[in-house]
Amino acid sequence: MRDFRLALSPALLGGLLSLLSSAALAVDADAARKLAKQNNCFRCHAVEREKNGPAWADIGTKYKGKVDGEAALIKHLTSAPKVRLREDDVEEEHKIVKFRSHDELVNLARWVLSL
Repeated sequence: MRDFRLALSPALLGGLLSLLSSAALAVDADAARKLAKQNNCFRCHAVEREKNGPAWADIGTKYKGKVDGEAALIKHLTSAPKVRLREDDVEEEHKIVKFRSHDELVNLARWVLSL
């Protein structure tokens, strides 16, 4: 009986793992923007610049690469933490994002992390 093991170089193996993980974390940017629009998120946030709240690109940079980054964003979007508004420096509860499925919420968090 012959042994047909496939020898993969570390570089090739790393590339394959990267490809698989990026496919598993695919983001539907249009759906994320739609959910954000439905929840009036654009009132305080923009993708690339600060408004009353920080830019989503800045939020994504803050959480990107952290083990609990996605979970921390989801918690923020669903728990109404206190946030300080830039407009008048007043602290108020962040609105809770309304969503139909958990996957929709995960997609929004992953979209922010992708920016």
